[in-house]
Amino acid sequence: MAVLDGHGPEGAGLDDQADAAAGPVVSAAMPATPAAAPVRDTPPTVVRDHSPWQRQYVRACVAADVVAACMAAAVAYLGRFEAGWHPAYVWTSLLLVAVWPAVVAANRAYEPRFLGSGSEEFRRVGRAAIVLTAVVTFTAYLIDVRVGRHYLLIALPTLALATFAGRYLLRRWVAHQREQGRFVHRTVLVGHEDGVLDLVERLGEERYHGLRIVAVCLPTRGQRPALIEAGIPVVGGFESVAAAVRLSDADTVAVLANADFGSEQLRQLAWDIEPSGAELLVAPSLVEVAGPRLSIRPVSGLPLLHVEQPRFSGGRRLVKATVDRTVAALALLVLSPLLALIAVAVRATSRGPVIFRQQRIGRDGEPFTMLKFRSMVDDAEGRRGELLSLSDGNEVMFKMHTDPRVTPVGRVLRRYSLDELPQLINVLLGQMSLVGPRPPLPSEVTQYTRQVARRLKVPPGITGLWQISGRSDLSWDEAVRLDLRYVDNWSLALDLLILWKTARAVLEGHGAY
Repeated sequence: MAVLDGHGPEGAGLDDQADAAAGPVVSAAMPATPAAAPVRDTPPTVVRDHSPWQRQYVRACVAADVVAACMAAAVAYLGRFEAGWHPAYVWTSLLLVAVWPAVVAANRAYEPRFLGSGSEEFRRVGRAAIVLTAVVTFTAYLIDVRVGRHYLLIALPTLALATFAGRYLLRRWVAHQREQGRFVHRTVLVGHEDGVLDLVERLGEERYHGLRIVAVCLPTRGQRPALIEAGIPVVGGFESVAAAVRLSDADTVAVLANADFGSEQLRQLAWDIEPSGAELLVAPSLVEVAGPRLSIRPVSGLPLLHVEQPRFSGGRRLVKATVDRTVAALALLVLSPLLALIAVAVRATSRGPVIFRQQRIGRDGEPFTMLKFRSMVDDAEGRRGELLSLSDGNEVMFKMHTDPRVTPVGRVLRRYSLDELPQLINVLLGQMSLVGPRPPLPSEVTQYTRQVARRLKVPPGITGLWQISGRSDLSWDEAVRLDLRYVDNWSLALDLLILWKTARAVLEGHGAY
């Protein structure tokens, strides 16, 4: 797409078009009489229909939810009766299939703005499952319907899991389409050059969000070289946004936080783009704060953004600790044959202990001994100094793509993160969590600034945002940013999402060396 510039040699640009469209200017010193005042027709508001891909995705979600309900009903019926005809349960199964999409819709899990990216879609599906469970339980008790508890205990959890799986597969399909440049929102971006460049870079790395920048409006005409060099279409100033929306056929306007765009300008912009039917997105001057911590509190007509403080103790942390230790105990029990096999392989192929012990720093700066399967030669720590100049890691962490100290078995263990499995014992002892920031070395902590030290407010994790975002390939600043994002926005839902994505990251092996 060619760069649109209000100062190009082809004649009037967007700025000039916007001025011309505004009509004649009336001097404040010469108040117009009613007879002389020009009558300006207000353009009719366009009710923009959802794009074809959004309608297609909503239909696919409804179909996937119906299929999930059918699967749950069939599994529960067969699990309860194996064979035979039981009319009451047949009708219950049909009712479950019919009611489930309605419950999902009532929880607004089909709204296009929640689909395709973010966790809100899954959160609303989860809420729908809880609502359905409560309604079924209460209704059965109220009208004294004799529905077996075993049927419900099978049907409802299966329904939720099947729905989550279906939505996840659809999400992957949409992400693939967006990698090909389809299923995107044409977006006009409004803000300062630095913020615009940062967001464009992030959207280039995370295309699954589906925002394609088709035009950029800057506060001054001088802030353009870097954007033009990057091939980003700069179309004029803040006063040109409405014209940019019309000429680029955009369906979204995103306004980045900046001091030059106050509440009055934002309200005027909303009025200006109203006839086009474009959606307005506003980025607050907060970074790395997740949606569940944000809410709107209206005060005297002014919408104030309420930011909930992160919680580092209390009932939620108790639940997290309970879940961590329970899952760790079960995982150790289930994986015990694999652990024994790895121990034999490590012992048989190189000299030294099977378990490598290393001091790490845990919550609130408390040191602990982290356990791993040994993946290097026995004297690896003594040889570390001679390899420091060859580090492929970031500014703080030492890593090498082809570390000569790694044994052949250790390379396989690292490739699939199997060397991390003994850390389940650390989780069982309460020293670590399943999900959390990366456990740092004491030498790394001595280099922490006050801001970075905030990552020590929660227990370190076996996996985390760093694990699913590139692991050792991340820069130090990016690793810290991800850890701090987790610390400030922890939730059980986020933990489950990270654990789900960890499996794929481990299989792909990106950043594991």
